[in-house]
Amino acid sequence: MSDIRTYNVVILGIGFLFIFTAFTTCGNIEQTVVKSLDNATFTGSGYHSLGIIYGIFSFANLLAPPVVTVIGPRVTMFFSGILYSGYVAVFIRPSTWSFYFTSVLIGIGAALLWTAQGHFLVENSDASTINRNTGLFWALLQCSMLFGNLYVYLDWKGKTEISDGDRRIMFIALLVTSVLGTLSFLILRKSQQLEEEVLSEEEGRSLLSSRLIYKQRANSAINDAKAEFKTIFHLFGSKTILLLGFCMAYSGLELSFYSGVYGTCIGATSQFGDGAKALIGISGIVVGFGEIVGGGLFGLVLKNNRFRRTSVVFLGMVVHFVAFYLIFLNIPDDAPVVFKSSTQQKPYLTPSVSIAMLCSFLLGLGDSCFNTQLYSILGRVYSEQSAPAFAIFKFIQSIFAAVAFFYSGYLLLTWQLLIMVILGFTGTLCFFMVERMQNVSADLPEY
Repeated sequence: MSDIRTYNVVILGIGFLFIFTAFTTCGNIEQTVVKSLDNATFTGSGYHSLGIIYGIFSFANLLAPPVVTVIGPRVTMFFSGILYSGYVAVFIRPSTWSFYFTSVLIGIGAALLWTAQGHFLVENSDASTINRNTGLFWALLQCSMLFGNLYVYLDWKGKTEISDGDRRIMFIALLVTSVLGTLSFLILRKSQQLEEEVLSEEEGRSLLSSRLIYKQRANSAINDAKAEFKTIFHLFGSKTILLLGFCMAYSGLELSFYSGVYGTCIGATSQFGDGAKALIGISGIVVGFGEIVGGGLFGLVLKNNRFRRTSVVFLGMVVHFVAFYLIFLNIPDDAPVVFKSSTQQKPYLTPSVSIAMLCSFLLGLGDSCFNTQLYSILGRVYSEQSAPAFAIFKFIQSIFAAVAFFYSGYLLLTWQLLIMVILGFTGTLCFFMVERMQNVSADLPEY
């Protein structure tokens, strides 16, 4: 049985590796690709598309659990993979309506995919293997930031403009990668424990029709969803969530910045010359490396320690603020908003590739600091209500990521950085307050 479970976790990780190699790469370069389109009828924006995705995801995430419960995680992940592949395929022959329509679909698909992933991972783990399986899955997933971006670097090296032919080849390759990941979900196997549960259910309900069984499952899922919604609304009013909400909101802003905006800024910086477009790929790789280093160090080595949580979050704030200051000095102010092939303004320093890549690493490292510690404190404070607490986290994070993507195409870089500095400082301060509250409550004597 353990061999089947390990097999399932590995295949699950490989499937996500392929799908998110395609999607993460797509998100990193899509605004640059959209700006280079030789199509007068296309009026879409990569920023707006990503904003729609995260906006839909934030709400669909609250409705996904009943769907996964009824149709099962494997079927759900396969269906969601098709939606991801459809979004990538749009870039082969782009049109405005299909671009935004698939953005809505992938927002729904993302909610279903991640909910199903959680269900399936738990199904194939027990108390002794959950940490190992989670680590194995996330290690495979993080590698998705490396391979696609490496391809971008190799394919775009020395190119100042992205031709239609280059775009088609790039996205056909990404489409094939996404389809392979989707197909891998078909070879996932039922664990022995799940098979025994299914057999027991079939024996107990041998006189019931399959339609009635599904109806009962749906009713049970709906009742569970109602109970979870009540818990979510109750937690939303708690002081802890209200305070942590600022930190969650900041994680959404910086997520949008490193995953879609910063790469576009690098590609638009005229001072980087012919290598500017290729540097988008290298930047994505370095961000991924920062995520892996931070996740491994702060997520595993320093987990479950209240004192160190505040230290890690403070480090994340400092790392990000250093990155923002260097970006302010190194990248032209009009880089996020210019719709030409390159920037017109000059930054305070002569743009340096080394500084740009250092900032990419710091963005990834800082992101891992905030996310690992948010997961840690939520898991500790809401150990008995973890699912609703994490649903709130993803909701707030995705809402603010969506908002950031929508304003990224209109605000100059200085203002975007200033917004993140203000919310980052506020979020860190609120995190400290929550940690202090937990320490005080832990020290109170029991009578």
